[in-house]
Amino acid sequence: MTGDRTATARRAAGVPRWDLAAVPAGEVVETHSATLTFAGDLVYKVKKPLDLGFLDFSTRARRLAACEQEVALNRRLAPDVYLAVADLRDSAGQVVDHAVVMRRLPERRRLSTLVRRGLPVDDALRAIARKLAAFHAACETSPQITAAGSRETLAGLWREGVEQLAPFRGGILDDAAVAEIDRLSARYLAGREPLLRERMLAGRVRDGHGDLQADDIFCLPDGPRILDCIEFDQRLRVGDVLGDVAFLAMDLERLGAGAEAARFLAWYREFAGETHPPSLADLYLAYRAFVRAKVSCVRAAQGDSDAADLARRLADLTVDHLRRGRVRLVLVGGLPGTGKSNPDSRLADAEDGWVLLRSDVVRKELAGLPADRPAPPSRLGGIGRGLYAPAMTEVVYAELLRRAGNALARGENVLVDASWSSAADRACAARLAAARHADLVELRCATAPEVAAARIARRAAVGSDVSDATAEVHAALATRADPWPSATVIHTAAPVTETAATARRQLR
Repeated sequence: MTGDRTATARRAAGVPRWDLAAVPAGEVVETHSATLTFAGDLVYKVKKPLDLGFLDFSTRARRLAACEQEVALNRRLAPDVYLAVADLRDSAGQVVDHAVVMRRLPERRRLSTLVRRGLPVDDALRAIARKLAAFHAACETSPQITAAGSRETLAGLWREGVEQLAPFRGGILDDAAVAEIDRLSARYLAGREPLLRERMLAGRVRDGHGDLQADDIFCLPDGPRILDCIEFDQRLRVGDVLGDVAFLAMDLERLGAGAEAARFLAWYREFAGETHPPSLADLYLAYRAFVRAKVSCVRAAQGDSDAADLARRLADLTVDHLRRGRVRLVLVGGLPGTGKSNPDSRLADAEDGWVLLRSDVVRKELAGLPADRPAPPSRLGGIGRGLYAPAMTEVVYAELLRRAGNALARGENVLVDASWSSAADRACAARLAAARHADLVELRCATAPEVAAARIARRAAVGSDVSDATAEVHAALATRADPWPSATVIHTAAPVTETAATARRQLR
């Protein structure tokens, strides 16, 4: 009865069945979970009888199920490569194991080979990005699959991975690095639930590939063949489509092709109509490096002499992307004329995906005034009145922080340009950063009073800047501003490019 059900499952999945007395003799290659025999124009892949925690091939029934899954799933991207599941028999005719039978592809066309040889791969990567975008659009999704994109599920996968690394901490991997990986991944996920929920609702969570490595992609004249998706654990295959393509981007980085990795992600975003904050890409790039680090640790324990060094490099890559992906709230403050707008606008331009909020713009939006020019004198009312009355200023700062909080929850880095002269307002910003699990960076612009006065005069003469500040406002705020000892002082008398470079260094 069991055999009937298995055969029925094979036919339902469209998986042909072959019957072999033995795998033909040929070149043998070992992976951490399988033995591949290359014979003529075919490859025979036999699962190892292992239970590694994250995969279990310990019984023949489990290996058969994994073989059938492997063929059925990989036919989605390479139907002419995955040919059949073969039953392997001993001399007495008894089935003793099973093998995936594949068409052999030319080594010289392997993506990793092309990258290592320094050959151009942009056309191939563009074709791969297009194929993966179409693949993901057709991939299965469901409420159960969609749940794989939730904060709880992702946090569980990171935590499980950290626990599985326990035998390798302090040996193959630096204990402090693993602890930092645990802390930064948990912190990012804790503050980004709205972003992840939006991705789930948009249908971005699919049953995808799960293991997109450059070694398993072949760039043939008639298009790419993408092999070897994860068949043994659906949890490692389903997830955000960005996480799927991030695996290949991470692998390209590992091979020294960082610029190509960035272009590949951009092409995928174009073909998929996909948008995301850069911090989310960093999270998934980190996760994919983390998964490969874990696998490399297992291979090192099995005796692979090169795997320990690879595991350490992948752990370093994980830490690097988690650090890059930290979400930051940056307060750029200072008195009028001290050059706040110069460093923060240059920062927003130079740092990909940053959100810039200016108090001068928000103040006018709330008052129903054009946000791209100074307010009419009739609406100003003098220092501490009209648009700049304490009650209005309180509303402006509350709105700045409301918008900043929404952006932070969606993984955006935010720069807020305001005077930040009130310690109470800065305390509110600090509480927001803590609540959104974001880094708080405080920058106070400063320059000589006469330089500030000259800047204010030039700005007024041109009449095109959104700021309403005058020299009198500068003087009044100078007497009222609370001390700001926690801020890094940016001296803006230097050229704008130098000032912006100094500020960017503080962000990193």
